[in-house]
Amino acid sequence: MIAALRAALVAGAAMISSIAAADPSVTILDFKDLDGWERDDHTAALRVFQNTCPDLDAPDWRAVCAAAPTFGSAKKFFELLFRPVLIEDGAEAKFTGYFEPELNGSRIPTARYRFPVYAKPPEVGLGQRWLSRAEIETTGALVGRGLEIAWVDDSVELFFLQIQGSGRIRLPDGSAIRVGYGGANGHPYRSIGAELVRRGTYQAHQVSAQVIQNWVKRNPAEGAELLRHNPSYVFFRRVDQVPAELGPLGAMNRSITTLRSVAVDPAYTPLGAPVWVEKDGAGPIRRLMIAQDTGSAIKGAQRADIFFGTGDAAGRLAGQLRDPGRMLVLLPIQRAYSLLPEAVL
Repeated sequence: MIAALRAALVAGAAMISSIAAADPSVTILDFKDLDGWERDDHTAALRVFQNTCPDLDAPDWRAVCAAAPTFGSAKKFFELLFRPVLIEDGAEAKFTGYFEPELNGSRIPTARYRFPVYAKPPEVGLGQRWLSRAEIETTGALVGRGLEIAWVDDSVELFFLQIQGSGRIRLPDGSAIRVGYGGANGHPYRSIGAELVRRGTYQAHQVSAQVIQNWVKRNPAEGAELLRHNPSYVFFRRVDQVPAELGPLGAMNRSITTLRSVAVDPAYTPLGAPVWVEKDGAGPIRRLMIAQDTGSAIKGAQRADIFFGTGDAAGRLAGQLRDPGRMLVLLPIQRAYSLLPEAVL
């Protein structure tokens, strides 16, 4: 078993994905160098790692995944088969948070539930620029076409659902519909928070999702116009294969886990890899997470977005997070050492 595992690890080391930065810095550390490593719940991290292990195709990843059930200790599994690798591209580390919104909604429109969640119309192709948000909302281009998945009670929460790209809609009977990203109208995203700052309504440090939501509710006519400042419009699809009590699907098409899944830049961090997070600032985090998601704003070797869960409380926590620190990716041993320059070996 050990000989076969070692052979697979060596074979897999030749299959390293190219790192998409000019001469990134690569440093291999020891587990004793990881602040808080001894205190983490490695068993919880291993369970999340195993959720996406079947999707890792390279021989070295398949080998470590196959070996996981044979270890009595999750901590020893990581320490014996991986090495922590610090990859830096010259940019400071930055941790943010994201969450899955939960909206109140209905399968049918009512006086309360009057904002439709739309599926993508068939004439909208991939990458094609279609009507803007303002044009969709003012011309009724989607009305009466049977594209409504549900109706929700808050236009601003629907707007932020479109930004997040997925969420749950809680129905009056207590059941829920999960929706995921189903396409977009091809227009670029414009920040309405930045627009409020540009107008002098708020200073940059004052803007948050809750502040925007409250301002729109206090100023309904101006609020509707503000939301239309962002021409991008996201369509949805029902995600019925994922039970509502589980996390949403990440980039690996598997449910992600609260405070154990992280979105990364796959140009530097392989999807499915364990990632050691040392987030500083308020409420420091020292935890082994798994790279199971990506995001259009998540670019760079030391850039990560931590998943905080579902609902308003998760949203508040995620929205407050903009902190420094450092992130290390745990790679199979031979894969880790193959990243070093020859002069170091």
